[in-house]
Amino acid sequence: MRKKLVVANWKMNGTSADIGAMLTAMQKDSVILNQIDVSVCVPAVFLSNMHAACGPLPISWGAQNVSDKAAGAFTGEISAQMLCDVGCSTVIVGHSERRLYYGENNHWVAQKWLATRKTALTPILCVGESLSEREKGQTLAVVMAQLDAVLKITTAKEFAHTVIAYEPVWAIGTGLTPTTNEVVSVHTALREHLVKQYDSATSQTVRLLYGGSVKGDNAAQLLTLANVDGGLIGGASLKYDTFSPIYKALI
Repeated sequence: MRKKLVVANWKMNGTSADIGAMLTAMQKDSVILNQIDVSVCVPAVFLSNMHAACGPLPISWGAQNVSDKAAGAFTGEISAQMLCDVGCSTVIVGHSERRLYYGENNHWVAQKWLATRKTALTPILCVGESLSEREKGQTLAVVMAQLDAVLKITTAKEFAHTVIAYEPVWAIGTGLTPTTNEVVSVHTALREHLVKQYDSATSQTVRLLYGGSVKGDNAAQLLTLANVDGGLIGGASLKYDTFSPIYKALI
């Protein structure tokens, strides 16, 4: 059975004090946290804070972005190996905001994914459609094209370590959410696509997360659906009082 996973994406928010407050509050949930996987992806400047503050807390931490280059004259970039060096376990790859605001296309995202697989990092590969794409009936075509950009450059064995996060772009931070049937439909299609491209064993290994306006009051409904193995959480992950009900809903 795939272990449930909840990933917090703090985006460009928070302070070192916020990290300390969150992790201190989460200490009381150690019994719960030992039953699921939780990874907190903070801005890169705070990754060392996570390393120092986590202590015995049974969670991992990660980054929100990674370079497709291993090293060199790439000012401002951070390599996958550097992230490993400060204790990261996970990294978000191809988030819709990176695609939208920074021009990351499918090929570029695939190269970033490839860079992570040369290290011990677990990439969290984001896929999802815009509102106009959904209205045109293009959801699966868009999502599968994003996924196929990675699948075509790797093997089943390498991809089995990947986490896929389905985030309908129109639902991120808007308060809008797809119906449960729509979520199940996309997640089931993703699982079936992996079977076709690779095999059933690989498909059953990969964890599929849902993200997009997940909150404490809808987490139990959304994150326990068929083929949903947890969630990628944005704004609701910034405070203990809004984040803890989400991961507690998975127990």
